[in-house]
Amino acid sequence: MYNFSFEYSYIFLVLIIFFLCFKYCKAKESTIFMPHLFLLKKSSQKNSSLIEFLKYLAIIFAITALASPIKIKNTQYINSDGIDIVLSLDTSDSMKQRGFNKFNINENRFDVVKELVSDFITKRINDNIALVVFGNNALIASTLSFDKQAQKNILNYLNIGIVGPRTALFDSLVSSVKILKNSTAKSKVIIVLTDGEDTSSKIPYQLTLKLLKKYNIKVYTIGIDSENEYILDEIANQTNGKYFNANNKEDLIQIYSQIDNLEKSKIKQNKVILKEYYYFYPLFLSIIILILLIYLKNKE
Repeated sequence: MYNFSFEYSYIFLVLIIFFLCFKYCKAKESTIFMPHLFLLKKSSQKNSSLIEFLKYLAIIFAITALASPIKIKNTQYINSDGIDIVLSLDTSDSMKQRGFNKFNINENRFDVVKELVSDFITKRINDNIALVVFGNNALIASTLSFDKQAQKNILNYLNIGIVGPRTALFDSLVSSVKILKNSTAKSKVIIVLTDGEDTSSKIPYQLTLKLLKKYNIKVYTIGIDSENEYILDEIANQTNGKYFNANNKEDLIQIYSQIDNLEKSKIKQNKVILKEYYYFYPLFLSIIILILLIYLKNKE
């Protein structure tokens, strides 16, 4: 259903003020008697009336443009079942190692991860998703969004070493907390994937755990051939999450499949109003009339 209206209808009050002022706020002019003035007046009366009419018309169109005429095409109230998820990915140099995919031994670990994470994002239709990467430090690649295609486009641009060769695991978790701490979702989840120990974080482990617990964030940890199993397992246990170990691509597929069965919670979204704007039509007419007025004035 289409509804025509104005976004700023109160702007039309300016028209009332303008016409009242035109009627009652005229400047007083001194009268000078000139004989035979009627001859000049008669010749210019026609043009003056046209100019006066065009002037008012230009003002009306300009104010109409300011009021922003719109056509409301559709209004949607979206309530979606989902959770807020941060996908935190290790981009350190060790992710260059090949052989993780037995069907393509030339494919490095991070290429496999990007492929599977992209599939995971596609499946999470109703969820808010954010991306964090970490190397020497942590980088928020994208904040929470329902736009899955945008997230996958960002993922495609991520590369090994984008934030340095080392591993700032704890810093990445704290960056993820920053994204989730103001979330209204009942369920907030971090899925962190790494293949090494923390070698670069500025934020200590105990403070990281404290922040995760404070904001009731569940962490699922994935270790790729990891020697850091104890820490990853403890982070998951301390936050009511789960630790997974992946030795190859098939393991990782199964892990993301399990995580895909996470619990749901209700997220309230904003009202979405689809509009078409038409302000440019009265604005265009107002400009054309003003050009015509200038032409007529110069012609006098």
